[in-house]
Amino acid sequence: MIRCVDIVKDYHVAKGVRRVLDQVNLEVHRGQKLGILGRNGAGKSTLIKIIGGVELATSGRVERTMSVSWPLAFTGAFQGSLSGLDNLRFICRVYGLDYGSTRKFVDDFAELGSQLSEPVKTYSSGMRARLAFALSIAIEFECYLIDEVIMVGDARFFQRCKDELFSKRGDRALIVVSHDMNFIREICNTAAVIHNSTFTMCDSVDAAVDLYVSL
Repeated sequence: MIRCVDIVKDYHVAKGVRRVLDQVNLEVHRGQKLGILGRNGAGKSTLIKIIGGVELATSGRVERTMSVSWPLAFTGAFQGSLSGLDNLRFICRVYGLDYGSTRKFVDDFAELGSQLSEPVKTYSSGMRARLAFALSIAIEFECYLIDEVIMVGDARFFQRCKDELFSKRGDRALIVVSHDMNFIREICNTAAVIHNSTFTMCDSVDAAVDLYVSL
């Protein structure tokens, strides 16, 4: 299970403090697919970064009893001066993965070819996202955090992402953040809305979509 307890996130801005998340409480259980709808800037990505441990909450806590991915396609953990392969070796050591088989998977999935031997700082944003996504799903997490950023790129790559996450790993928990209502309807069995820093858990995906449309 993943439980967020009274999560608050403030950012210091020119005019003082901006509260992005205010007393967020939620639970996600094994196999649950939670969709979180919100406009751009509503705090969706900030919330999954906090759940994934990429960013710290101002107050509150996250409790985890299952393994949780970092947000898929998150590239902030890469060391830019190292090659894609060097970053891959480091992640293999951290997670105890076999380098040979993991490299084969990443090479096939990301389709970066010889660019894997080049420094990550030379990659385009799309190439970084491909590498980050491939590394994320090379590790068998019990819950995957999915930002709408996975929908960038060509349709073929997006379909491969969907097959890996939603078909081959259909038994895993997912937390999906997006402003695409059809995507949330297709993927999720529970849903919530973030608006004006407030997190609202809804009784159904349709109820969350209706609330989102009404805002």
